[in-house]
Amino acid sequence: MSVTYVAVLPIAESTVEFVVGLLTAERRRRGTRWRKLGCLDQAVLALRWFVDGTRVAQLACDNGIGKTTAYDYLHEVIDMLAAQALDLHNALLAAKTAGYEHLGVDGTLIYTDRLREPGPALGKNGKPVDLWWSGKHHHHGGNIQVVTAPDGWPLWTSHVLPGRTHDVTALRTHPEMLPSLKTSSSENPPLLGDLGYEGEAGTITVATKKPTDGELTNRQRTANKAHNSKRAVGERGNSLLKTTFKALRRISLCPYRIGSIVAAALVLLHVDHGRTT
Repeated sequence: MSVTYVAVLPIAESTVEFVVGLLTAERRRRGTRWRKLGCLDQAVLALRWFVDGTRVAQLACDNGIGKTTAYDYLHEVIDMLAAQALDLHNALLAAKTAGYEHLGVDGTLIYTDRLREPGPALGKNGKPVDLWWSGKHHHHGGNIQVVTAPDGWPLWTSHVLPGRTHDVTALRTHPEMLPSLKTSSSENPPLLGDLGYEGEAGTITVATKKPTDGELTNRQRTANKAHNSKRAVGERGNSLLKTTFKALRRISLCPYRIGSIVAAALVLLHVDHGRTT
């Protein structure tokens, strides 16, 4: 026995119309004649997954389609939305045009289900530690780098790297990130980061680390306090994405899709709030 009920998604109608427009254009491009779900129903299916974190099996049941078809519909929307995201160069250019006094950069871990993909490190039992296991968070997940405005508004998100990747390593590994940020730091307002980016202090401004056998000077403490008060606001971007989209709290899809999923969520956030910078 089942019960039918009405639910409301906390998202603007204009956002739904935006997704419907993308789907309509894509179906015209492909020459699609017929599908079980129309563009509106497919858009709502995907938005339910993003906003409420509704299980794909439930989405399939609610729409009278197979589970595989529901996954196909979802991935199609993810790819279309992710394609709308700005690359880092254009995001930094938009931030420069907006006249920001500084930008923030921070990493976040998007939780995943348990993964069995051996990494290069060995655990205490002598066996390889899972590649996607984050020792810092004690959880499996993917590392995503986020660039934010001074008020914490997320401007750009990176592709995903396994959860064991440190933030500074992720910064260096990304083919676009470090070169773009170096150019930005020389032409635009400073980039603020936490001590996880200490190895790239020439590009990202970090606080002064306390010496092993010494103390910070009063001037250094004052500078650190000012730096951390500004940087902490920038970390709001990670929280904003995860609180708005429950799907980002734990991903059950392929972990290598996390970068596209977060980029798609970022586009939805921008459209829903009518803001990009």
